Amino acid sequence: MTPEAIEREFDVIVIGAGAVGENAADRVVKGGLTAILVEAELVGGECSYWACMPSKALLRPGIALHGAQSVQGAEQAVTGILDAQAVLKRRDTFTSNWQDDGQVQWVEDTGIDLLRGHAFITAPRQVEVAGLDGGTHRLRARHAIVLATGSHPTLPPIDGLEGLEVWGTREATSAQEVPESLAVLGGGVAGTEFAQAFARLGSKVTLVARGALLGNYPEEASRLVAAGLRADGVELRLHTNTEHVEQNHNGSFTLTLAGGAQVTAEKLLVSTGRHPAVEGLGLENLGFTSDDGKPLTLETDTTGAVKGVPAGSDTGQGAEGDQNQQPWLYAIGDAAGKVLLTHQGKYEARATGDAIVARSNGTLNGDPADWSKQAQTANVHAVPQIVFTDPELASVGRSKKQAQADGFNVSSVELPIAVAGSSLHADNYEGWAQLVIDEERQVLLGATFAGPDVAELLHAATIAVVGEVPLDRLWHAVPSYPTISEVWLRLLEKYGL
Repeated sequence: MTPEAIEREFDVIVIGAGAVGENAADRVVKGGLTAILVEAELVGGECSYWACMPSKALLRPGIALHGAQSVQGAEQAVTGILDAQAVLKRRDTFTSNWQDDGQVQWVEDTGIDLLRGHAFITAPRQVEVAGLDGGTHRLRARHAIVLATGSHPTLPPIDGLEGLEVWGTREATSAQEVPESLAVLGGGVAGTEFAQAFARLGSKVTLVARGALLGNYPEEASRLVAAGLRADGVELRLHTNTEHVEQNHNGSFTLTLAGGAQVTAEKLLVSTGRHPAVEGLGLENLGFTSDDGKPLTLETDTTGAVKGVPAGSDTGQGAEGDQNQQPWLYAIGDAAGKVLLTHQGKYEARATGDAIVARSNGTLNGDPADWSKQAQTANVHAVPQIVFTDPELASVGRSKKQAQADGFNVSSVELPIAVAGSSLHADNYEGWAQLVIDEERQVLLGATFAGPDVAELLHAATIAVVGEVPLDRLWHAVPSYPTISEVWLRLLEKYGL
């Protein structure tokens, strides 16, 4: 006998209780609305358990060790190598051993309802949840449904690959043993980080990429990262196609590359991109379909509202039909497919939450102004991102090529990072920095830094880009001596200030 469905109504239904969904629900509750999170896995999501936190926990011990080995005096005191099991044990603490009790407690303390199960949109503002408790739950949203369902790995169309038990990022971050050898498919951020992490933990690593390593970054910057990987023993097979993959009788994998060369490794990590996880949510009930079998993608506006969504029936809130004129379906974070970065997804969640609250109380009609608290303007102008390798690579805003494509009159200034602070930081420090400048307004459009510990330089650049700080004013932001930040002074001097 099928259990009777449980029906409940909330102001906002958030599907996906990862970091992005949590931020959206928190924001609307702080704005005086009710919210429920629907989650089929662990509350806290991908970043907490299988991405940001555990991957950086795997990287950090190797960076700390190498940092000590890069300074005379400290180098002589370092007599051992990484203890792989200790690294994995420390990693486990950052995932709370894949238990979400603490996150669930936060949800409860914040005043957000939680329902564990698989959500399916059946009609405008209506969701049916197949509960993990075996029951069926019917939810109705007075104001909005928010999709915060993250993303899935994208497998490349390589002969023999489909169906094999390869590693994705989840398997890599949760590994309980370090493989003797590891092949990495993909030269993007995740593939590059994992290649170095496992090489420093003792794996023999080969990275294979169809293009350049970190090809979206300036070549001078990515070249320093490539040198760092090679120094750790990573074999780089760049600009190389993989034509076939097979699993051997002993469980290992053999990759056949263009030209016939082969790579065999105990484990194979496939890290060739991700796509929004919006399939299976009932979006076809709203008229959304994917083209040519490709993953479904949604188009959103500056508040995260999904375009092309039917209005549906009156919610009964306020004047007759008022809510029908407001957006009710939103997609944020990886689900929106714009910027697949946790910190940017949380930024989107805050803006979307504020927009939902403002629309519910009638203070926002139409589109918000750029740079207002309800608009995701930074997605266009100032996205900060870091490759947490050793050396690090950090950038924000537009590259010179992107700025030119967007129609700006740009110039750029580049320098090696060679200041007193960098020489004190590490012997034989190697780094590189670039500023991209809008010549008409004399403001920064972007910045890139590469080198040991340059991640901490990035927020200053982010503030300068977001604030559109004029260069003649930025000149008066004097960097402390002796720090690596002195490279800011040298860059502005080279520009002519």
